[in-house]
Amino acid sequence: MSEQPVHQCQCPICQATAEHSVKELHSQMNLYLSRLDEQQRRWYAALEAKKIGHGGTKQIALVTGLHVNTIRRGRRELEEGLASRTVGRIRSPGGGRLSAEKNT
Repeated sequence: MSEQPVHQCQCPICQATAEHSVKELHSQMNLYLSRLDEQQRRWYAALEAKKIGHGGTKQIALVTGLHVNTIRRGRRELEEGLASRTVGRIRSPGGGRLSAEKNT
């Protein structure tokens, strides 16, 4: 798994020049997210958005740089108990490019 670059939070608090305790929290959230795979990032962001409640998806999208639809997908998957996700795989079977043998 390759390490993702650490996203810089785009929320109004972190964009302000004044120091704020939330800046460090957002920085640590983004550092943590940079170490996760794509589905784990989606699920973590979904949990954080759910904790905030109304408007949480947009807020977490600003903080993490993930698209709101990605976070919504994570919420749906968690509500389904991750039933549609196979253990041990990041992508669903059949996803990605065709192998070189099939391309020719």
